[in-house]
Amino acid sequence: MGTAHNEAELGQVAKTVLMPGDPLRAKYIAETFLTDVKCFNTVRNMLGFTGKYNGKEVSVMGAGMGMPSIGIYSYELFNHYDVDAIIRIGSAGALHEDIELKDVVIAMGACTDSRYSYQYELPGDFAPIADYSLLEKAVGTARELKIPVKVGNVVSSDVFYNGYTKANEKWASMGALCVEMEAAALYMNAAKAGKKALAILSISDHILKGTELSPEERKIGFKDMMEIALRLA
Repeated sequence: MGTAHNEAELGQVAKTVLMPGDPLRAKYIAETFLTDVKCFNTVRNMLGFTGKYNGKEVSVMGAGMGMPSIGIYSYELFNHYDVDAIIRIGSAGALHEDIELKDVVIAMGACTDSRYSYQYELPGDFAPIADYSLLEKAVGTARELKIPVKVGNVVSSDVFYNGYTKANEKWASMGALCVEMEAAALYMNAAKAGKKALAILSISDHILKGTELSPEERKIGFKDMMEIALRLA
C-alpha cells in the first residue's frame, strides 16, 4: 500500500532514487535519460518515475522545497519503500567568488539553521554528513567525465528571504560553499534509517554577484550534475 503522500505500491520504487526539488525536473530527467519509464506517483503533483539507465533500474522523484518537504518524502522512501540510497540533485546559491553559475558542488556535510534534529533527542549538535561510499564514487565519476567539482560543506537553510542579512556572510566565513534548503534533513533521515544519502548541487544563482539562471535553465541546464548522479544509481 502507498502512504498519504506517495501512491506507489511496494516494489515500484527502485533501490536508488534521484531527488530534484522540482517535480517537473523529475519528469524531464525520466523522459530524457531513462528508458521503460513508468510513473508511480502523482499525489500532490509530486511526480515520481521508475525506469532504467544503462540497463539498471533507477527512480526519480520530486522532493519539494525545504527540509519539511524532503523530510517527509525521504523518510517514506527509506522506511516504507525500503530505498537504500537517495541522491539529491538540486540547485544552490554560491557563497564564494571562485564558484560560478552551473558549477557542481558535492555536499560532504550540511550545516543548518534548522531544528530538524530536535526529534532525535540528542545530547548535543548532530553533524549531517554524506555517505562516504557515494561521495567517493561521485568524485571519481566526475573525474572520469572531466567535470570539475567542488567538495565541502554547504548550508541547508529554513529561510529563503532571510531577515538576518549577514547570515550568508557568516556561513561563508566558515567555509560553506553554497546555500540550499534540503540536504541536512536528507542526511539526518538517512543516518537515522541506516541508509545512504548524497547531495549533488548545481549553482543556480550567486549570492555575492547577484547573478542567476532562469527557471527554464534551472530545469534543464544541469546536465553535469544529472550525469554524475545517474552513474551512481
